[in-house]
Amino acid sequence: MQITGNITPESLMSLEAYSKWRKLNKPVVMAQRKLRSVRLGEHLNLQFESETTVRYQIQEMLRIEKVFEEDGILQEIGAYAPLVPDGHNWKATLMIEYPDENERRRELARLIGVEDRLFVEVEGQSRVYAIADEDMDRENDEKTSAVHFVRFELTPAMCAAVKAGASVKIGCDHTHYPAHATVADDTLASLAGDLE
Repeated sequence: MQITGNITPESLMSLEAYSKWRKLNKPVVMAQRKLRSVRLGEHLNLQFESETTVRYQIQEMLRIEKVFEEDGILQEIGAYAPLVPDGHNWKATLMIEYPDENERRRELARLIGVEDRLFVEVEGQSRVYAIADEDMDRENDEKTSAVHFVRFELTPAMCAAVKAGASVKIGCDHTHYPAHATVADDTLASLAGDLE
């Protein structure tokens, strides 16, 4: 199994150590999650991942499932570590959020393919569309999933432009959900830190 980034079994905390760490540090991680979120309209939320957010997710899964054996730890790393950006891309969890169950069911049927219609537009550069759900298909002929994992591959010119202060728009051009947003300065500064 390939271990992605710097997340290895040895770099994770024991369940006991993590429990103590979590009490003190959960608010910091939640603040980073909030900082790295971009909302498109009322119902699409892109949570851009980082090594910190992915490491936290792995530790949470180990805690919830009470996993302490190496095979189980490697499975969790294998599931989540590929979400860590690797210097030339942004990786995000897309959450389609409709609180009402009936509305959610109806909209997930209308939004089939929405994950493939997400884009990043760096000022002065061509639009880049998301590469979605590389680990498994998350939709069928009847509906899409409420959660997708997407990757935006950026060219060296895009990375340089972002690091030089170019503005960035994130959007969706799905027929049933056209939306876009300019990424806030503080969020963009955090995302720029993911790029080499």
